[in-house]
Amino acid sequence: MKRYVVIVAGGQGVRMGADRPKQFLEIGGKPILRHTIERFLAFDPSFEVIVVLPSAQKEWWRDYCRQSGFLERYSIVSGGITRFHSVQNALRYVGNEGLVAVHDGVRPLVSRPLLERIFAAAEEAPAVIPAVPVVESVRKVEEEASVPVSRDGLVLVQTPQVFAAEVLRKAYDQPFSPSFTDDASVVEASGVRVHVVPGDRMNLKITTPEDLQYAEGLVRLFSFGA
Repeated sequence: MKRYVVIVAGGQGVRMGADRPKQFLEIGGKPILRHTIERFLAFDPSFEVIVVLPSAQKEWWRDYCRQSGFLERYSIVSGGITRFHSVQNALRYVGNEGLVAVHDGVRPLVSRPLLERIFAAAEEAPAVIPAVPVVESVRKVEEEASVPVSRDGLVLVQTPQVFAAEVLRKAYDQPFSPSFTDDASVVEASGVRVHVVPGDRMNLKITTPEDLQYAEGLVRLFSFGA
């Protein structure tokens, strides 16, 4: 099947406290976004890569690609007011057949075993997501009190989330709802069951300065993106 990857990189990095959006910060001497793209192309060079960026950031990324000689073939799409609208914009570049992975631009450590696992499952199921079990104790805070919550059956959802192209396109024909927290929730709302496969705890979403330091250490230790 033809494979697409929609890499959503629309964050402003407010919690990072940096002078530029977090997807452009460097680990291992390269922007986070470049690491993310390279992980997919290392797994399958035939991927159709669709990068979603805010309009104001597109020229910065084009300049970086020209100056560094990186990624001559890709589509770049303007983000929308929400993630839903950003993915909706990207789907204009996706055909009616094949598999579509939607991935956070700031998850640069996605591993080959995880990609193998999720794409193998996507050959059999129309909607597949990776997740890892919750291992910490969980409490729900209510005003000034808190109560414990059972973690049995709870998981933390990751990306890439992979879908049959026709399933994802149909799901994104729906009107936007605030209940859409990720692509899986959009697809479920269209009536399609989502299949869960084991994720990877090193598949970190970089959000804080501490995440950035941790990712830098993992890149050095395991030569991610080399």
